[in-house]
Amino acid sequence: MKRVDWVLIVLVLIGFVIGTFIGTYFDGTFLNYGQVFGLTSPIELNMGFVILTFGLKFNITISSVIGVIIAFVVYRFIR
Repeated sequence: MKRVDWVLIVLVLIGFVIGTFIGTYFDGTFLNYGQVFGLTSPIELNMGFVILTFGLKFNITISSVIGVIIAFVVYRFIR
């Protein structure tokens, strides 16, 4: 079984976050153009004594994709 490379996963997540931040900073440009994937409303599971709410949404923009590409380039130079 292949081991998980945690450095790559962390760099990709950092690339998404920084790319999304840049996209919201340049709000009126093409960098903020993208698509939202996920649940429109959260799913709720009521078991009487505890209520669990599940929800997941991804906002993928051009700037976040650029951030992920930069993260892959940085990873390639690190390894």
